Amino acid sequence: MSTITSQSELTKKAINWITEEFQNTGKPWNELIEKASMNFNLSPKDVEFVKRFFRGNETFDPCNTSRS
Repeated sequence: MSTITSQSELTKKAINWITEEFQNTGKPWNELIEKASMNFNLSPKDVEFVKRFFRGNETFDPCNTSRS
């Protein structure tokens, strides 16, 4: 029997996954967000939310693809 996961839970999991991947690999934000959108079946609206989430966090800037 499969478990149904709410869209908000998938978005939270995607944000956690993106954060971990960035910290471990330093891959560009856009690449990680795109991959997460496919892996977690995010809608275009959810993808925009994820982009705004990281844009609003000074520590994680999705527009800055360089790793300091």
